[in-house]
Amino acid sequence: MPNKQLTTRQEVEDFVRGCTFYATGGGGLPENGIESLMSELEAGRMVGWVDVSEIPDDALTVCPFLMGSIAPHNEATISEMKGFGMTNGVNSEKERLMKAIQELEIYTGKKFSVVVPIELAGANTPGPMAAGSALGMVTVDGDYTSRAIPEIVQITPNYYGKDCLPITSVDEWGNVCIIKETTSLRIAERIGKMISAAAYGLAGQAGIVLTGKELKEVVIPGTLTECYELGRFIREAHAVGKNVVDEIAKMLGGWVIAKGEITVKDDSDKIGYYWGYVTITGEHEYTDNQYKFWFKNENHVVWKNDKPYVMSPDIISTVDLETGEPIPNPKIKVGQKVALIGMKCKPVLRCKECYEVLTPQYFGFDIPYVPIEEVMEKAKIFK
Repeated sequence: MPNKQLTTRQEVEDFVRGCTFYATGGGGLPENGIESLMSELEAGRMVGWVDVSEIPDDALTVCPFLMGSIAPHNEATISEMKGFGMTNGVNSEKERLMKAIQELEIYTGKKFSVVVPIELAGANTPGPMAAGSALGMVTVDGDYTSRAIPEIVQITPNYYGKDCLPITSVDEWGNVCIIKETTSLRIAERIGKMISAAAYGLAGQAGIVLTGKELKEVVIPGTLTECYELGRFIREAHAVGKNVVDEIAKMLGGWVIAKGEITVKDDSDKIGYYWGYVTITGEHEYTDNQYKFWFKNENHVVWKNDKPYVMSPDIISTVDLETGEPIPNPKIKVGQKVALIGMKCKPVLRCKECYEVLTPQYFGFDIPYVPIEEVMEKAKIFK
């Protein structure tokens, strides 16, 4: 039995809301995640998670995930897709994840019983959970990043030297591929993104087959419970008229980085990633300041008045200024009133292996990583 079972739409929405916050702008659209989980509840199946301690050491775990760009399609892209006959997808996000798991079972000759989310995200956590539920599998209360990330190299199994291949892939149109061997995990990421880019969207993929014993060595435990509790907190704080943004920061032990209006958004779709810059003109106590953040699917660098400020692997989330609802990057629009909330990443991400792949220098910026708590102390901003 799950340690936590989601039984109502409100509980599903609370959970997905929290996942979306930790997704830091990426990880798919929350409405798709809600749809995936609700389809399981409506089918009468159990949706929830179990504590990692309840996973047998000899169980076989699998990590299904959505791979690709979350960028909206423009008219030129839609026209191009029509030329390939890609007008009506044949499967949902949940269904392509299910198929990817099944294809991996066929290829490896193994039967999996446990799903492990690769990250925390509005679609890329509930989608794998729903796929596992539909296949009679349980989901562990934990994940491999404790946030969302743009590349598979940024997961704890890679930091600990676990084998992540083979990886199976099923896109929206039913095309099936297997990434059997690669010269590096970064190349596996590149090939996976190329596969998803060929399909103009998110492919369902599955890999990182570990025993329960190996899982316990690398999983970040308790993160699904944290998502649910945060999502519920945001809803309840808004319902009673609290200053939700400040309350979120306080609840998380984090900081409000900025409040203001989105005045510029410059975005593009590049080889399976959603890239861009967003400018926030400060308001309220942040007046006379300008903030800009850069995203590659997720938010990774914030500048304050053109000077580097907060950066990944620490959490940088955009939320609605009034409701506290987290806003995925595809949903960001000029004119929105928003806040940026920052918090320390999990201790496991404060490691050499993570710094090599999830700090500004990895993304091509000549900016040394400075932990958010040091930045905030220097700025004398305490929440």
